[in-house]
Amino acid sequence: MRILIAGINYAPEQIGIGPYTAGTAQALVDAGHEVEVLCAKAYYPEWKIDPAYARPLYHRSVEEGVRITRCPLYVPRVDGGARRILHHASFAAALAPAAIGAARRFKPDLVWALAPSLIAAPVARLAARVAGARYWLHVQDFEVEAALATGLVEGRSLLARLGAAFERAQLAAPDRVSSISPKMCERLADKGVKPERIFEFRNWAEIDRIRPLERISAYRAEWGIATPHVALYSGNIANKQGIEIVVEAARRLRERGDLTFVICGEGPNRARLEQACADLANVRLFDLQPRERLGELLGLASVHLLPQLAGAADLVLPSKLANMLASGRPVVATAAPGTGIANEIADCGIATPPGDADGFAAALASLLDDPARAARLGAAARKAAEQRWSRKEILARFSTTV
Repeated sequence: MRILIAGINYAPEQIGIGPYTAGTAQALVDAGHEVEVLCAKAYYPEWKIDPAYARPLYHRSVEEGVRITRCPLYVPRVDGGARRILHHASFAAALAPAAIGAARRFKPDLVWALAPSLIAAPVARLAARVAGARYWLHVQDFEVEAALATGLVEGRSLLARLGAAFERAQLAAPDRVSSISPKMCERLADKGVKPERIFEFRNWAEIDRIRPLERISAYRAEWGIATPHVALYSGNIANKQGIEIVVEAARRLRERGDLTFVICGEGPNRARLEQACADLANVRLFDLQPRERLGELLGLASVHLLPQLAGAADLVLPSKLANMLASGRPVVATAAPGTGIANEIADCGIATPPGDADGFAAALASLLDDPARAARLGAAARKAAEQRWSRKEILARFSTTV
């Protein structure tokens, strides 16, 4: 088959959706399909265009057998509702000529679009119509609800109502709609997508490359970390993460001489976070580390931290969770009972109420003070990764479904 993929994020972005879109494209090529990708110029999570792709206006390349066109877009320096909408709208506008051109030249059998960016979905749908192709929409986040949950958009505003109506229209259009967890697939059904059109397509863990580290992580010496325990957050630093609770927990546990909090990542809230923890000697901040050293980084953790804002636990399933589990370390997350995140870590971590810094700190401390329990949860985490998050099995199932 000839498959056209349209999505805002792609490799070489190291975290978020980009690695999964790239892995999917490469798996489809390996399965014998011809694949073309239309994406944005790499900008995430630094929120600035990678200089390697700044010129020309549309950057074209062939990587791992995938033909890639990277489109220009507006990248805001400061995050906000209007700026975020303009960010996605600029991608949709730049995508349009590339998508219509690819539909006529490449003549795909399938157009596979990703949300985000939902604003660009009508462009992908039009390309499918021009080519006479099937149209598949893959939902990585419910962007409209996530914008409401994180305060980017006010709940009763005209913009919120327009966004909800736009989402309904986009979910009604595809031949098939997929998402990344059981709870998110249930939400698709709640939004009116017929069950026979819904497909669960998870993000995966690198279970062959990321394994429980049986030795001391090299990062301890490199970063001068002497405490026996490390509580690690690694990933994007933005609104929906609710990462401020990590700083609040560090403040409550600042007297523990056996614990260092390590925050490793980039994002629009990085500067604000640095200010918030400037007086905390038990917090260390580092830049995002190379993806090839991800196993080493995750092996630094005694416990992984997965904060999320209230109301966001069923709108996204953070891609970082899969590799956290693969590393064989327990997870402390903020998620209400019965939500997707709480269900995923039920046997391999502790879920505490969103916004409850005391509960978050107490859950972390309880694992540090009970190493046998932490070891049991860590072993269960690795088992869950092997059973539910295997890249090979997930991609093989997807490749035979398209």
